Amino acid sequence: MSQSTLDDDDLFGEAANEMRSDVEEHLEAARDELPDPDAIWDVEADNTLGVLNALRSELDPGEAETHLRDAKKWYTMGERADAFEDAGDLEDDIDAVEGLITDLTDAREQVSDLAGTVPEIRSELESAGDEESDSDE
Repeated sequence: MSQSTLDDDDLFGEAANEMRSDVEEHLEAARDELPDPDAIWDVEADNTLGVLNALRSELDPGEAETHLRDAKKWYTMGERADAFEDAGDLEDDIDAVEGLITDLTDAREQVSDLAGTVPEIRSELESAGDEESDSDE
């Protein structure tokens, strides 16, 4: 084996380790950007709409999506280059973070829908109450 081959193998090994580190760092950054569980659970507001709006804000995954995308990018490159000896743990971590972000996004959309519906229902109930008051007179 020539000296250049050893150097190439060493460089490839270093690059593979750096790719793994990049994936792990981006996954950690994505986890750090996820909402605090207590912030979602302990929402304070004066009324239902306030609670829903506060909850919707807290369900925002923020920059976690960007970090996840970067982790997936480096993971894909490493996988295609066959650079990782065992990438199962990385794939599992990516799937877990992606699942959390999907759940947050879905929940945020549901809360948004409800935040749009509750004022309409209140208005309809008030109108129904006004119509009943008018018919009693």
